[in-house]
Amino acid sequence: MTDTISMVPQASEALVATPNGDALARRFADFDTFCDALDYAATGQRGFNFHDPRGVLKRVYPFSELRGDSIKVAHALIARGVKPNDRIALIAETGTDFAALFCGVVYAGAWPVPLPLPTSFGGKDNYIEQLAVQLSSSDPVLLVGPDEIAEMTAQAAERQGCDHATWADFAAKDAPEVALPKASPDDICYLQYSSGSTRFPHGVAVTHRSLMSNLAAHSHGMQVCETDRCISWLPWYHDMGLVGCFLSLIANQVSGDYLKTEDFARRPLAWLDMITRNEGTSISYSPTFGYDICARRISSQSHVDDRFDLSRWRLAGNGADMIRPDVMQSFVNAFAQAGFKATAFLPSYGLAEATLAVTIMPPGEGIRVELVEEERLSGSPRDLNRPARYRAIVNCGKPVLDMEVVIRGENGDSLSDHKIGKVWCRGTSVMHSYFRDPEATEACMVDGWLDTGDMGYMADGYLFIVGRAKDMIIINGKNHWPQDIEWAVEQLPGFNHGDIAAFSVETDNGEEAPAVLVHCRVSDPAKRIELRDLIRDKVRSITGMNCVVELVPPKSLPRTSSGKLSRAKAKKLYLSGEIEPFKLAA
Repeated sequence: MTDTISMVPQASEALVATPNGDALARRFADFDTFCDALDYAATGQRGFNFHDPRGVLKRVYPFSELRGDSIKVAHALIARGVKPNDRIALIAETGTDFAALFCGVVYAGAWPVPLPLPTSFGGKDNYIEQLAVQLSSSDPVLLVGPDEIAEMTAQAAERQGCDHATWADFAAKDAPEVALPKASPDDICYLQYSSGSTRFPHGVAVTHRSLMSNLAAHSHGMQVCETDRCISWLPWYHDMGLVGCFLSLIANQVSGDYLKTEDFARRPLAWLDMITRNEGTSISYSPTFGYDICARRISSQSHVDDRFDLSRWRLAGNGADMIRPDVMQSFVNAFAQAGFKATAFLPSYGLAEATLAVTIMPPGEGIRVELVEEERLSGSPRDLNRPARYRAIVNCGKPVLDMEVVIRGENGDSLSDHKIGKVWCRGTSVMHSYFRDPEATEACMVDGWLDTGDMGYMADGYLFIVGRAKDMIIINGKNHWPQDIEWAVEQLPGFNHGDIAAFSVETDNGEEAPAVLVHCRVSDPAKRIELRDLIRDKVRSITGMNCVVELVPPKSLPRTSSGKLSRAKAKKLYLSGEIEPFKLAA
């Protein structure tokens, strides 16, 4: 007896989703290579299931069919002259085409390079420019993308001087059958560009061995069971979507249901509808903003228990950005009557340079926070003239299987519990290198240890993340976290998480000062001045600092490909004049 998704009435009766369980003996990523993992998964009945914007099942794609299509793609690539270790850039649209192409490239011995869709780059020219930068870094022999954006991808490929093709070029997949190269565990499996890879991108080279190690850590840390099913809207060009919700499902033989990222943005509650219809137990991940948008969307509706049943949502993963306990509590408040349990939350920490997961909270422990004094977070002496202020720091769990985590001070020494420093990790799943960038690799890799670039502390074996070291704002020798400044503005009515970007700028007198860019939805000039002054006073009351406040048009603050606010890019665009603030009277 297997658990299956119960289809909504509008779906075709002929479509039956792949089951949660089958007779195939479960293996948790104990394979030498990803090819071996897909070969094994294809002998069972599980697989991928793709849904339309309303969450209606439209395409069932068992792993057996994925493998067959991938082998045909591999033959077609070899027929085009693709050789082992060539890079093949792929626009990572959620669907069967990308899935077969990614796996086919691996079967052919080449390296797939997943690249983003144009939705997060604010226009055609910006998207082509971003593609060109990443193509220059990865140096592929071929770029393949959806037919609908062929004009843009062709322009990017022409700038790089590589070949170009669309999904349709591979649709027939008719090519002579040839012997496929046999991968070894230490061969590169794919290149992953982290979400912050913009001006100077770093392609993370991930070996088969590293990938299998991290995927085994997923199943171990999440205690994957027979009834589990993954439901996801995360993009496949970001490590959490690609590794956690695509490759992991194959290596651990888990069925998955997918909603395209752009469809989630339009209809976020369709995600919860899909979780509701899963008759087994659900595993589903999201950054903080995904939970936030759902809680906000449902706040005006009543009787959520009539529409949703979230009682079988076993693991509600949270990662990819700083975890906001207030947002998570709002989600619990909104959906508790639909059966959602706060203990389902599964905070985690990871990065592309470690393949994905570094720490995972033990299932059932939920979100645990510690209140930490701001001065201790910034390493600054306590100002006795101001009342103590605290920030809630979320527990991101324990190191995953085969991963070590230490906190190091400025001199490189390991720090004891509750001492804030740089987070370093070491394990089999840590990256091989940055592709063709030995200097950047050497800068963050020391004796097998990876400098994550994040600040945090350990406590009783658990990791607490404080923020990105490079985001620290230093004013008059005192350290400030941009999250604290942004949080101060978010306490004012009318502002959402992601509406504010804080960083330091140089003033006319040559001194550094904090600057805050804030999305403004007010059109009246006098009201804008009131708002600016209100923001300035609020930041001063919270941080004790005077700051430059600039009101900017809605949606003008840049985000990374995973949806996170990019403070570094916001600062760059502001200083270059590409983000133009509203002009206000003095």
